[in-house]
Amino acid sequence: MNAINVLIADDHPVFRHGLRAALADAHGITVVGEATTGDAAVAQAMALCADVVLMDLNMPGMNGIDATRELADLAPRVAVLVLTMFDNDESLFTAMRAGARGYLVKGAEQEQITRAIEAVASGEVVFGAGVASRALAYFATAGAPGRAARPFPELTNREIEVLQLIAEGFNNTDIARRLHLSDKTIRNNVSNIFTKLRVEDRAQAIVRARRAGLGEPPAHAQP
Repeated sequence: MNAINVLIADDHPVFRHGLRAALADAHGITVVGEATTGDAAVAQAMALCADVVLMDLNMPGMNGIDATRELADLAPRVAVLVLTMFDNDESLFTAMRAGARGYLVKGAEQEQITRAIEAVASGEVVFGAGVASRALAYFATAGAPGRAARPFPELTNREIEVLQLIAEGFNNTDIARRLHLSDKTIRNNVSNIFTKLRVEDRAQAIVRARRAGLGEPPAHAQP
């Protein structure tokens, strides 16, 4: 069996070097490079023919979520295994939706990381013990008969409601009126939506929302 080529993407040099040293003793795994930004992770993963990218989520420039999404589009054969400090539902679900095949929290034992690399390289999906139950619950909901997967699980129910109206073409004032909320509350919701979806403006949010099946512009709606 050929060695699994691994790229380490993390902006902390001490962590990168420690992880490289730990994987040096792992049979069948070769670290082919390191990246400190999401942009570099995408470029090097393709240039170095990586099989697995160990992806941190919080990096300068393009973050790990966007890099995962780009790799899923440009090089779907590359398996992304998230290795992050973030142990929360928002990060987990966003990484899953972006195309990650595994999710581990930093602090995982070397043996667990090695097994996870082997698993995602062979096409499996793997999660660390701390997030496994939440991931399974997400998949169970998505696969339940007669129930569609909830789009953008990182958003609250209210934020989904606001995003739905944004996608339908309503402005903030109209949304506030329809939901019987203040303009300030809607502005805060919209700002949170942009941050969580990592979009820069309303147009990008609308594109993301409509791709997920939210909203069609009614004839009377104003952009």
